[in-house]
Amino acid sequence: MAKLTVVVLLMSMLAVATAGTVVTDAGGTIPGRQQARRRSRFLLANSPPPTPPYACSKKSAAAVCFAPGSPGATCCGGQCVDTVASADHCGGCNKVCKHDRSTCCVGRCVDLLADKDHCGACGNQCNKKCSNGFCDYAL
Repeated sequence: MAKLTVVVLLMSMLAVATAGTVVTDAGGTIPGRQQARRRSRFLLANSPPPTPPYACSKKSAAAVCFAPGSPGATCCGGQCVDTVASADHCGGCNKVCKHDRSTCCVGRCVDLLADKDHCGACGNQCNKKCSNGFCDYAL
């Protein structure tokens, strides 16, 4: 029993002493180096951080919101937004499309399943009628 205790203590001391080393390809060890961090199984943990929003003011709106990569040309509440296609700012600042089926097309909230000028997609015009997003379907 005493020999078993001594062996367990020696093995645990050896494990603690070698915990901070990494074995290289050549077979040597590099003391004090930790192994690379393990990748997470969760997708959001591995994704890059979100792009920072373009902050603007009334004075800087022209320079900031028209810059390449900006989400839109209008400054709403200190953020650059797209008032042509954004459902939260459709046609102007904080004009939200109220219905679940509504989509912002050219600054107007429309129902893509029934709107004759935007049938199924923005800008898709029908000759007669829009039904369930299809032009002139089953008339």
